[in-house]
Amino acid sequence: MTFKYRFGLLLLSFLLAGSAHAQRDRIRLSSSGATKVSAAQALELTLTLSAASHKSIQQVIRTSGELDKSRKTLTANLSSPEAELVMVGQRVRAFSLQAKSSMFQAKITRVTAAQNRAVVEATLSSIGLENTSNYVMEINVDRGEFLSIPNEAIIEEGDRRIVYVEKQQGQYIPFEIQTGLQGELLTEVLKGLNEGDRVVTFGSFFIDSEYKLKIAGPDAAK
Repeated sequence: MTFKYRFGLLLLSFLLAGSAHAQRDRIRLSSSGATKVSAAQALELTLTLSAASHKSIQQVIRTSGELDKSRKTLTANLSSPEAELVMVGQRVRAFSLQAKSSMFQAKITRVTAAQNRAVVEATLSSIGLENTSNYVMEINVDRGEFLSIPNEAIIEEGDRRIVYVEKQQGQYIPFEIQTGLQGELLTEVLKGLNEGDRVVTFGSFFIDSEYKLKIAGPDAAK
């Protein structure tokens, strides 16, 4: 059976693996149950790993803003909970819907808070476009450092979050994790991983498919 043919069978295995979900109440497998990937497969898949570590999680608040007559200041209205996250000095990217390729850099220069809302002003680093006043603002919010992993490492199964951890080179074990903040690139891990654990990022779909095929039983591969 060729590797590409086997990969096609893996997609069909999802339908066969449903009855095996009950076996996964405890996500971590025994050593004998680790999913194995050969060096050739890893190369073909461009398998990528990333270590769980304390990193800054960045979130982006997207809102509409209006450009003033000077074409230097954007004003936006935010409601809770986003309103409480915006502070003077935060970086902003802005673009007009009429010219999405023209991206402007800006900074928050004033936040006027009221009950459950805030009026936010951002000053552009250059003059805005003529004949348009409506902009999309992307406000970059630093939420602090947390134990985190890349978003693409996480496989969502209903209300469960699964990652594959490298046991040793070429062997990967599924773990269920509890997550917190989700940023643009990283997600906070509340439970299920230790700092330094190496998780599969690019290629996690293939690893998960291999695992499902395995627990579905040998008949699934026929």
